[in-house]
Amino acid sequence: MSNTVKTLAVAGAVAAALTATTQTTAVAAEKEKCYGISMAGKNECAAGPGTTCAGTATLDYQGNAWSLVEAGTCGDIELPAMADGTMRKGSLEPLMRDLPS
Repeated sequence: MSNTVKTLAVAGAVAAALTATTQTTAVAAEKEKCYGISMAGKNECAAGPGTTCAGTATLDYQGNAWSLVEAGTCGDIELPAMADGTMRKGSLEPLMRDLPS
């Protein structure tokens, strides 16, 4: 293989890697962590003490478990009321409600 072909192959690989990184960053910028909206076992990574990564939340709407949502929508997600009738809302910060005992 000639040096020109090798150079073109390396340049193509670098261009592809940069494109993938740019797209990933753009998608991540459009999302935000929303705490207290995940169903049991459906959270993203790290749901607080007692959990390790994705899918480890043990309660529905666990306050320290999060899921990625479209930026700006976390507080607008409709959730069922708690047992005492208090409305649940998603939060951009971990919540102290609905935590495992």
